[in-house]
Amino acid sequence: MAVSKPKRGGRKGRLALRAAKPVVDPCPPGQRGGTYKPLTEPEIEAIFDTALRLLEELGMGEVPDRLAKDLISVGALNRDDGRVRFPRSLVKSAIEKACKSFTLHGRDPKRSITVGGDKVYFGTGGAAVQTLDIDTGRYRHSTLTDLHDFARVQDTLANVAWFTRCCIATDVPDMYDLDVNTAYALLKNTSKPTATAISVAENVAPIVKMLDIAAGGKGEYAKRPFMKVHISPVISPMRYGEDAVDVVYECIRYGMPMSCITAAQSGATAPAPMAGFLAQSLAETLASLVMVHAISPGFPMIFSNWPLVIDLRTGAFSGGSGETAVLNAASAQISNWLGLPSGVASSMSDAKVPDAQYGMEKGLTSLAAALAGGNLIYESSGMTASLLGASFEAFVLDDEMHSNTYRALRGVEVNEETLGFESICDSVLGEGHFLGGPQTLAAMERDFFYPEIADRNDPKSWEDAGGLDAWSRAKIKARAILNDHNPSYLTDEQDQEIRRNFNIL
Repeated sequence: MAVSKPKRGGRKGRLALRAAKPVVDPCPPGQRGGTYKPLTEPEIEAIFDTALRLLEELGMGEVPDRLAKDLISVGALNRDDGRVRFPRSLVKSAIEKACKSFTLHGRDPKRSITVGGDKVYFGTGGAAVQTLDIDTGRYRHSTLTDLHDFARVQDTLANVAWFTRCCIATDVPDMYDLDVNTAYALLKNTSKPTATAISVAENVAPIVKMLDIAAGGKGEYAKRPFMKVHISPVISPMRYGEDAVDVVYECIRYGMPMSCITAAQSGATAPAPMAGFLAQSLAETLASLVMVHAISPGFPMIFSNWPLVIDLRTGAFSGGSGETAVLNAASAQISNWLGLPSGVASSMSDAKVPDAQYGMEKGLTSLAAALAGGNLIYESSGMTASLLGASFEAFVLDDEMHSNTYRALRGVEVNEETLGFESICDSVLGEGHFLGGPQTLAAMERDFFYPEIADRNDPKSWEDAGGLDAWSRAKIKARAILNDHNPSYLTDEQDQEIRRNFNIL
């Protein structure tokens, strides 16, 4: 067989190509998950059956009167002790009629994402009351300024697919002002899909008014809702929380998509054995789904079943543990098995700073959740100290970690071009290597991710460049973003109208 010798480009051209930004992103968000299956089919069926038994025989406690009336109208039953039972047929009907896929809109349509199926997106969550100060390297109380700054930083990070407020402005004591100013910080500093928490039902309408101003007029937000609400309407074990249920009613009234979050804790508010934990946590998240079904069938809701783990020796939260990794992966697998848009939590490192513990815990838990196919992976960016802390450097480091995770999810494309029979023959019979060959250059653009923060230099080159660790390099990048990226996604007119109507601090 005659094999032609490939032409080689000049070294200068190859170096320029190597330094240039890839034409094709080798690891964009929205890769497909689902290959990691910690549970077998019979195990999922057993967990689901136990969850249905819990809802049918034990039922839910502390059901607000309004909700109880709506639940009974769709087939729920009262127990003699005041608990409300859900027949299996009711739960299965709620699953069947649930919204299976919907768009999380960005104010910039190009940044919108579709939730559901097997696509995986990393985003934020959390309610950190402390911030790792970028200048002192020590923790302090989180402020409203921090929230604005975190929003600015993540706005530049490609792998944060949506931004949930990641910290609590502890310098805003009034609950109404806190809710309003949190929503404003999201509106001003990012055009991505966003999410917030709303403390009480009375605060929903004013925030929708603010969102309408940003959207262009009364009723405009509901046409393309770009902010969802995180709510925990079920309190473990197996009861509703009245204030959160009231918020659910108002969100549905105004067309605000929701993440209904169950956050049971192993050995405390849920069983310590993992199978029992998963059964109870699933039952509780299904109780949120049935609630939404009773109020407005098919209303957009993220099925956010977040198993949380505590250290049973001390009671401390254990967000970076192997148990957290497998439980949230199992939760994603079960939600996907049910065909529901899934939300799980990962990357909740217990480490206080970006150190070896930090990297190990974040990498382990986030990869497991992604491989299992969690649609929205919360808490995955910026969180430290068992969710008590948030860090600017962590946002930068985590964004690069997500690129590697997306690359792992993308897998291996096998076709005639990538198998490269002719290329192998050319190289073996030609120069004896693949460096600079056309197939190598094409793959360099298409298949490989090149980190900005992680260092791949030899020790001497690393020392000559300053010998910086990853935390230091991330600090430099975070500071540069804070210095240079000052967006305002509100027009002057919108900002003035919001300030006339609200106490913007």
